[in-house]
Amino acid sequence: MEANPTESVTPLGATMRAATGRPDAVTAERAVTQLYEAHALGMIRLAHIMLGDRQSAEDVVQEAFCGLYRRWSHLSDQGSAVHYVRSAVLNRCRSLLRRRATAQALRGAAGRLETVRSAESAMLTREARDEIMRSVRRLPRRQREALILRFYLDLSAEETATAMGISASSVRSATHRALASLGRMLQEQS
Repeated sequence: MEANPTESVTPLGATMRAATGRPDAVTAERAVTQLYEAHALGMIRLAHIMLGDRQSAEDVVQEAFCGLYRRWSHLSDQGSAVHYVRSAVLNRCRSLLRRRATAQALRGAAGRLETVRSAESAMLTREARDEIMRSVRRLPRRQREALILRFYLDLSAEETATAMGISASSVRSATHRALASLGRMLQEQS
């Protein structure tokens, strides 16, 4: 029997059905799959910046989309599903960072572990980018999130406020403080 390419199931769809055991939720699967295809890369980038680890970022985003699928029928406004997923990604990143900090404290680690760098990563542009990312990760959580959402994902202050669960004026304030702190950190290091 020949496979029909139009009937193929995306890996996300298969994961969602396996996680929920609801193969009859075709509408939810299609909607969430379309959202995934349109927004997953940006969400992974967001999580990667927050966590500094691609694998964890992909896991966080996958879990957020699976959570959206499970709760699809309970959404009051399905048009705001992308905001739901973005908030879920941020919350999962926060939780993972807290768990990492707790585990690190329990191990008695005195600092963050340095990653092994390849020969290619010794280039000046890579080093400069790495230094900026380390500085961004040292910012307080709210400032870091505001900066990433505003400038990396190019969200408006209002969209950022919705994602973070704070007011737009708090976003502008946090962004201003983050840029000032980042400038000082980078100036000290040069």
